[in-house]
Formats: sequence, C-alpha cells, structure tokens
Amino acid sequence: MKIYEEFSEKQKKWTKKGVLLLVVLFNIFLVLLVVFYGTAAWKEIKTIRGPKLQISVQGEGKVAAKPDVLKLTASVSTEGASLIDAQKENTERSNAVTDFLKKSGVVEKDVKTASYNIYPQYSYPRPCRILPCLEDETPKLTGYQIHHTLAITIRDVNKAGEILTGAVEAGANEVSGLEFAIDEPDALKAEARKKAIDNAQTKAERLAEGLGKRVGKIVAFGESGFFPGPIPFAAESFGKGGGGIMPSPEIQPGENEITVNVSVVYEFR
Repeated sequence: MKIYEEFSEKQKKWTKKGVLLLVVLFNIFLVLLVVFYGTAAWKEIKTIRGPKLQISVQGEGKVAAKPDVLKLTASVSTEGASLIDAQKENTERSNAVTDFLKKSGVVEKDVKTASYNIYPQYSYPRPCRILPCLEDETPKLTGYQIHHTLAITIRDVNKAGEILTGAVEAGANEVSGLEFAIDEPDALKAEARKKAIDNAQTKAERLAEGLGKRVGKIVAFGESGFFPGPIPFAAESFGKGGGGIMPSPEIQPGENEITVNVSVVYEFR
C-alpha cells in the first residue's frame, strides 16, 4: 500500500485499470470453465440415461407424366453378291432415311449410327451320304449382308407414327427398341421425392402419437426410385420394306410413372 501511495495520480489510474482488467479476465475464465465442464457433464448424463428411441419410417411418392420423347432404332439391311453392291445399296437407302428424318424436323444430334456390320454369306453343302465322299465339303461364299442401325430420338411424339412410316418407306426395313421417355425428369423426380418425404413424415407423426412420443430430428436418410424402362413395340408393325403406301401407325405414349422411395430414421422424444 505504501508503494501505491507513492504513485502519481496517473500511475494510480493505470494501476486501477490493470487490476480491473485482470478481474474481468479472471471472471471470463471462470465462466468458460463452467460452460466447458457443464457441457461435458451434460453429455455424460445423457450417455448414462441411454440412447434415444430411433425408428425407421418408409415413404413413397409417385408422379405421373406424359412422355415427350420417343427413342428407337431403325436399321437398313441389304444383301449383295459382292461387297461393293451390298454397300452401295445400303448407303443409298441409309442416306435416304437420314434425309427424310432431317426434312421431318429431327435434328442432326438426334440421329447417330448405333452399329454398322458386314456379314459374309455362305452356302454349306449337304452331308455326304455315300463314303468316300466325292463332293467338295468346303462352304462357298455367296455374298454379303450389310446391317446399318441408326439410333433416333423423336422429340415431337405427335409426329412419331408419321416419321416411322416415312423412315420405312425411305429404306429402313427393321424398327425396334421403342422407348418413351421424359426429356427432363429432374423436376418430376424432385416432386416425387417431396411427396415421399411428406409421406414418411406423416407416418412418423402417427406412430409417435401412438407411442406417446414426439418426432425429433432426422438422424439418417436413404432414397431409391423406379423410372420406367423401354415400352415394347413390335418391329413387324412397320413391315420390313416393300412397295406401296403404308398407313401410319398410331403411337400411344400413355403415361410414365416416376416413383421415389425414401427411408427416414427419426429420433423420437
């Protein structure tokens, strides 16, 4: 105290401020210490009490929509005694098909070659009934078959029948793999997902009410879905080439149903 009395007024002022600051810092330290050990103690108490009730609930959401895209394959199959003849005919007919598609409004990016195959054709002699066999048993090359397949996407489903008929008349003699699809399904998937989550939430609330509990936080979530695949459509419906004017088949897209299933684990309080 004697030393303090010898301080000047300015020194006394700064000494008081220093002491006050130390007191404040010490109090803050005590508060932090209490919070830290209090939180740890609370966690320990919760652990002693045991884990909370957790229940998994399933939810389902469905959204139906009319397809706006038709995907298919159209093939040109030709045969010739020589490879050049078979290729020439196949090229002419394939070009005629692609030209028709362009004129019908099918854009270039929606037409691509899916496969191009060349198959040699052979004739095989009949089995020799009299031994020793005097006939030549070696298979003989008789010609070639060219198989050119185009993968086509038609974005105007209302014109699908007309386009299919025109492609066959232009030279395609095999049509298969028709698949109706939705061009941008993400928005529909999101809608189905929301319905599935709402469905799960409703089930959880009813279950909690029956158990005398309250629905707490979500501790786990899982999702799965079903999205329609190809819809079968017989290639024979379009014929395999030939003359005459063909009637356009009525293409019925129907509806595609997008289904999302969710599994939600709730904490019940």
